Amino acid sequence: MRAGVVVTAHPGVEDLAVRAEELGLHSFWVNDTPMVHGDPFIALGLCAKATSRIRLGIGVTSPALRSAPAAASGFASLNALAPGRIICGIGTGNTARRTLGMRPTTAATMENFTAALQDLCAGRSIEYREGDRVRDVRFLHAGAHVNTADPIEFVVAAQLGPKAAAVAGRRGTGLISFGLLDPTAWHALHDARRRAARVPGSPTNSYVVTALHVLDEDEDPHGDAARDATGHLVLSLLAFAADTGADTGAFAERLGPEEREAVRRLLDRRGTTATAPDRHTKLYPDYLGRIAPQDRDLILPSLMNTLTLVGTRDDLRARIATLERAGIDELLIQPVIDPPAEMAQLVGLLT
Repeated sequence: MRAGVVVTAHPGVEDLAVRAEELGLHSFWVNDTPMVHGDPFIALGLCAKATSRIRLGIGVTSPALRSAPAAASGFASLNALAPGRIICGIGTGNTARRTLGMRPTTAATMENFTAALQDLCAGRSIEYREGDRVRDVRFLHAGAHVNTADPIEFVVAAQLGPKAAAVAGRRGTGLISFGLLDPTAWHALHDARRRAARVPGSPTNSYVVTALHVLDEDEDPHGDAARDATGHLVLSLLAFAADTGADTGAFAERLGPEEREAVRRLLDRRGTTATAPDRHTKLYPDYLGRIAPQDRDLILPSLMNTLTLVGTRDDLRARIATLERAGIDELLIQPVIDPPAEMAQLVGLLT
């Protein structure tokens, strides 16, 4: 299995990309959450100039954030800086929209956006619509400005399950998922993608994003160190559950009693409710950042075990092998404690 890393956009991110390349990682991704993190296109522009081999991905952008022409310009511009090394991740904007207090877009809108980006980034024309006006648009000058000759890899966020997998099948893209470490679920996604594929057998990649903590001898798998290394993923799920708790068929309803209680405590601790119109301003600050010590009690062992990789080297290698058999091509970690050290640990596990 290949290794990669996902980070947030920040000054100096290119130094981390250089280190990832030196360690032999296959890909380096930057989140696209505008009101929480820096701009991923600026960050990856710096990374493109500082590296020569590692693949560079945005994970993930959305039609709810940018128009297709604007997004295509960003990706084709990156492709001019790092020819053939760019990965375009596309989703419904679940987190990026919720941090604005808005709902994500639909699978159908995501599919249309994906098709438009694929065409524009390959130098083809699309029909661009604003209201009742429809116009054919394409890059009017490529050359040194943008690169439409070298291929860009496209992947679709799998959080919508079979619907997203079907989009990936129809558009011939790969899949990326956040915290999905269930091999059975991955088999189902791959089956749905194959059934929808217009070109059977076309090569694609599957990526999973998680957090990693390799236990020292006799270390508590649910101790402070493990919670600090993985808590950002757990809190992201609790925040999502808290944010959607008042929705019909809400995600929180699928959680167990202990997990629902953690959602309730999170809302209380942040001073908001599941129906407050400004709850996004309380739930998402420092999203995917290092957790505060006072929040360690919210990092439940059940969610750590579901969303993240914590264990001895032998335990983790066995679990990773199971994921590889389920069709995962690349394991991406989102480190927060010591990114260079955590990247080195991942490489050590996979070699």
